[in-house]
Amino acid sequence: MTARALPALPRQADFSRDLVGTIASVQRWTELIPSWVVLAMILLTTVAVCATVIIRARSELQASSAQHQHMSAEIGSIREVNSALKQEVSHLQNDPVTIEAAARSRLDMVRPNEIVVALETRNSISRVGSLVR
Repeated sequence: MTARALPALPRQADFSRDLVGTIASVQRWTELIPSWVVLAMILLTTVAVCATVIIRARSELQASSAQHQHMSAEIGSIREVNSALKQEVSHLQNDPVTIEAAARSRLDMVRPNEIVVALETRNSISRVGSLVR
C-alpha cells in the first residue's frame, strides 16, 4: 500500500480575505455610510421587532379572553344543570308523589289494586294504561 498525499487546503488568511475583503475596503464602506444611518437602521429594526412581539401578544390575549368567556358561560350552564339534577334527586329521595311517578314511567310499575290494559296501535304497542278498581 502506498500513502497518498491529501490535497492542500487554502491558507486561513486567504480564505477570510476572500469573504470579507481587505481591511482597506471595509474602512472605505464605513466611511461612505454615516454613523447616524447605522444607528437609525438599528433603531428601526428594534422597533419592528418590538411591534411584532406586541401584536402577537395582543392577539394571544384576545384569543385567551374569548376562550375564558366561553368557558365561563359553559360552567354557568353546567352549574344550572347540576342544580336541577340535585333538586330532582332530592325529590326522588323524599317526595312520595315523585317517587310514584318515576316508578310508573321509568319502571312500568303499577299498584297492586290496578288492572293493566295494553293498547295496540298500528305501529307498535303503546304505553300501558291502567284502571283502578
